Amino acid sequence: MVGVRIIGLTGGIGSGKSTVAAMLAARGASVIDVDAIGRANVAPGGPAEAAVKARFGPTIVGSDGHIDRGALARIVFADGDELAALEAISHPVINAEIDRSLDAIAARRGEPDDDLVVVLDMAVLVGSRLGRDLPSGRGYDTVVVVQAPVEVRVARLVQHRGMAEADARARITTQPDDDAQRAAADYVIDNDGDRDALRAAVDLLWDRLCAERATHQHGGRP
Repeated sequence: MVGVRIIGLTGGIGSGKSTVAAMLAARGASVIDVDAIGRANVAPGGPAEAAVKARFGPTIVGSDGHIDRGALARIVFADGDELAALEAISHPVINAEIDRSLDAIAARRGEPDDDLVVVLDMAVLVGSRLGRDLPSGRGYDTVVVVQAPVEVRVARLVQHRGMAEADARARITTQPDDDAQRAAADYVIDNDGDRDALRAAVDLLWDRLCAERATHQHGGRP
């Protein structure tokens, strides 16, 4: 995918990351849902299911013989070493699937495609090589972080996802804090307002990305 811009889009739970991904798709980007790839990884028959069951044992296996994702989450989100063990199994498999998705996008849209922006919608980016160390040598070259105040995120999780407040706060504390995310970001979208404000922020981001591509394509001349 020569000349294609690959964006790593991340944000903590409840920040609105996936909403931003959908808005970018509406503006012409191709979006790869890395989180969905990760879920499929450990689903029944998934490529990492057997290895994860072997590593974590019967306590994560449900009555149907497959991984109970809730039980697995309770283990890995409470212990950094256990989370690292899960990522060591799953991330290489996810990266290989991202590569296949990039190839499928290229085949569908044709090469070269100088106007193509691909967004990797991914919760796990900061402190990870997910989406970066792809088998093909490709990976995201720009990081966009979506942020919102913790209290706003908790309210969204309770109201829109039906999570208990304590569970929402516990999930938030397992993820990189705002400072760590901002340190990794090329662009930050603050999603603490209404949907119109978010659309305006995404429009500004899209215009900047397009301007950068135009500058690059013309040898650095705007």
